[in-house]
Amino acid sequence: MEQKKGILVVSFGTSHLDTLERTITAVEQYIAAQFPEYRVYRAFTSGMILRKLKRKENLIFDNVEEALERMAADGIETAVIQPTHVINGIENDRMLEAAEAYRDRFETMQIGAPLLSTAEDYKKAVHAVMAEVDPAEDETLILMGHGTDHHANSAYPTLEYTFHLLGYRQVLVGTVEGFPNLQNVQTKLEITGCKKVVLMPFMLVAGDHAKNDMAGEEDSWKSELEENGYEVRVILRGLGEFRGIRKMFAEHITAVI
Repeated sequence: MEQKKGILVVSFGTSHLDTLERTITAVEQYIAAQFPEYRVYRAFTSGMILRKLKRKENLIFDNVEEALERMAADGIETAVIQPTHVINGIENDRMLEAAEAYRDRFETMQIGAPLLSTAEDYKKAVHAVMAEVDPAEDETLILMGHGTDHHANSAYPTLEYTFHLLGYRQVLVGTVEGFPNLQNVQTKLEITGCKKVVLMPFMLVAGDHAKNDMAGEEDSWKSELEENGYEVRVILRGLGEFRGIRKMFAEHITAVI
């Protein structure tokens, strides 16, 4: 008898239903289409978001432990876990820890890598973004990553370096909660002499950080850049909306199975 197979797609989550559909759901659907012999499950790692979705939208989703419990109860024998995390940071460490406790509940358990894990991943991510985002000659594309105090934050400067290496000199990468921050980005922007900016999140979803910290009318990257004389255009798209990024997650699954 053939083994029952399941893929658990693990995301931080978002309480913004518009971007949830276009990003997380889109990634899950893409994975389901690529691996028809696997049943696809969802887990969110943010307890705050899970509580908010339940309270405000009456939507109930599993955390990692609950989803693995569900898979085991469904008789899944071959389990694959694929995070939609951008970097190998705190969220990913927690997910790995949670998953280990369930390893003996399945005949096999494989865990895929986050988006930016190998040098090749950085190049693929750059091409995936630039295939769909086309800044004009006189525009600088600024990508806003989440950032973290975890050592994996080095992914963001590496990403900017990779853009430049591949010939996209007009791209700068900053973070909300790590290094480089907006001040660091603006220092580089001044050197370019460019006065037009395109702002886009480098996060799976275009949720709270993208709508408020990046594109909000006050106390945001957009408002600060405008105050400093820049003309700002906003692209509110999460990485999950990019076909090339969805493809990368599927490739990470293929790599472990």
